Amino acid sequence: MKRIAIYGKGGIGKSTTVSNLSAAMAKLGLTVLQIGCDPKADSTRNLTGGKNIPTVLDTLRDKGDVELDDIVFKSETGVLCVESGGPVPGVGCAGRGIITAFETLEELDAYAVFSPDVVLYDVLGDVVCGGFAMPIRGGYADEVCIVTSGEMMSLYAAANIAQAVKSFAPRGYAGLRGLIFNAKNFEGEEGLVQKAADEIDASVLFHIPRDPHVQRSEEQGKTVVEAFPDSHMAKKYQDLARLLLEGGLS
Repeated sequence: MKRIAIYGKGGIGKSTTVSNLSAAMAKLGLTVLQIGCDPKADSTRNLTGGKNIPTVLDTLRDKGDVELDDIVFKSETGVLCVESGGPVPGVGCAGRGIITAFETLEELDAYAVFSPDVVLYDVLGDVVCGGFAMPIRGGYADEVCIVTSGEMMSLYAAANIAQAVKSFAPRGYAGLRGLIFNAKNFEGEEGLVQKAADEIDASVLFHIPRDPHVQRSEEQGKTVVEAFPDSHMAKKYQDLARLLLEGGLS
């Protein structure tokens, strides 16, 4: 089982990237589990027809005891989808939803029941503390990738995430695989991303170009891989999926 945590600043296209990777990996015949670790609970929308699925936290609040069928949903592309969720607005810690979701999945033996080949964690990277650091410091992920553009705040978040990953690395936790450059297409952007990568001693793994197929597919509540399988953009996501799978499945 390969376990990859994908971090990035909110709004950078992280969930779009993760969902397309999940769809691409499922298309390769792999069993993929995508866990959304954002209080907005919209990580898997493009896999589930544009609809939000019940979150772990909401389901626990409503039902008390839950079964796997209550919190794990299989998309038409075959991806197993989970949304951690968050607290009632203004009450509690958002990171607690991630911790609760992870604990619940373990208590219900989700990994043994579904035997995923790949687990993808979609994690908000504006802050890397408490529950948001769980995929790194909890031993859940093997490696971390950071989605970024060349925008200042996106690069600032990437640097913070990289620092957090490296601080946990000596303890045998997840290592930093590199940056995924999700372009905004402004002049000099590629150079800014490369400079930032050099400063945090990371590689730029892949360049995702800006492409109208992304918006068109999301309007349908789908991934590019599902909505436009023959497009150049779908091939990009498939290439990235294969790149991340290099090294095999442990």
